[in-house]
Amino acid sequence: MSEIVRLAAEGDGVTADGQHVSLAVPGDVVASDGIIERGAHHVDPACRHFTVCGGCQLQHADEEILRAFVRDRVVNAARGQGVDIGDLLPEHLSPEGSRRRASLHALRVANGAIVGFREAGSHRLVDLSECPVLRPELATLIPAMREFVAKHGPKRNVDIALTLCDQGVDVGLSHFPLDGLAATEAALDFARGHQLARLTIDQGYGAETVWEPEPATISLSGVPVAMPAGAFLQATQDAEDLMVVDAGQALDDARIVADLFAGLGTFAFALARSGPAGRKVLAVEADQAAHLACKASAVRTGGRVLTMHRDLFRNPLQAAELSRFEGVLLDPPRAGARAQVAQLAQSDCPRAVYVSCNPSSWARDAAVLCDAGYNLETLRPVGQFRWSTHVELVSVFSR
Repeated sequence: MSEIVRLAAEGDGVTADGQHVSLAVPGDVVASDGIIERGAHHVDPACRHFTVCGGCQLQHADEEILRAFVRDRVVNAARGQGVDIGDLLPEHLSPEGSRRRASLHALRVANGAIVGFREAGSHRLVDLSECPVLRPELATLIPAMREFVAKHGPKRNVDIALTLCDQGVDVGLSHFPLDGLAATEAALDFARGHQLARLTIDQGYGAETVWEPEPATISLSGVPVAMPAGAFLQATQDAEDLMVVDAGQALDDARIVADLFAGLGTFAFALARSGPAGRKVLAVEADQAAHLACKASAVRTGGRVLTMHRDLFRNPLQAAELSRFEGVLLDPPRAGARAQVAQLAQSDCPRAVYVSCNPSSWARDAAVLCDAGYNLETLRPVGQFRWSTHVELVSVFSR
């Protein structure tokens, strides 16, 4: 008999002697034949598709274990790079039914269609009858999507992107040919009948908007920003709100701030509405559609947000440029910001907020900053992908 003492990064339970056991949590006891005796932290999953669907890995863990997992992933990443943590803030865990964007897949079959996530470690699809992580506005569309694909979809995999925007649900279909007028009219009827905010279809030549009764926007700190199809958005509103508050408090006194990897301006517009009088925020983004959307809405800030189109991987802001700012915010993709952090480390910028969706790449970059004299002042783990092993964080560095 062996007791599970911790969870591994992929969600497996781990015994004291290093044995990995799937679907086990700390407190469970594993017999020699592999049978798991449930402990106090092992709960019934919230979804009937759990263990088959690849979307969730930890529905069998209670709230205490989920929070500990999110916290430990971030703390262990920092310790693994020798980064000292100043103040470890309480972890944030998004509630069920809060995810406002999702990437699903669909396949037309003989008796209808399958719509859902992929099975864990497989290309096979799980035909979803429920999904407790999604906002209800998204989850209730799944049966309608299944019917639409069954009638009009191709006999191959279709990708479905669902995003909740200001006007409703934005639906993007990829690998979905519209053959003829009847198919186009069916798509319009589907969008109209379900009051979609927008329907875009990529037939293999790029996404084309076929339905958008009014421009689709996403409000960022009260500023409506045009939402390009496929644009990045934080997965839950509650996590975005928390990250914005943490960043604002960390940079409260900075009069000029650089928002790097700014996207649509999630942090730029929030920072522009707070802080000292006359604050200026430079939002730097490589994706052209996101940059142009941010730029168009920046005029509503009264000139407090300026924008720059620049690839920070190939052409990072140099140390001399960064030294002009009193605060810098970075929110890079999963790969991190190796080149940009190298320049930040050489600059005279006194404060930096680093938001990350990958504790491993963040820890690598954090070590570079700390070696250059920065201190990791605060660190907050964030679990906005509930029941998933995907973990994010907000960190504040100063010197």
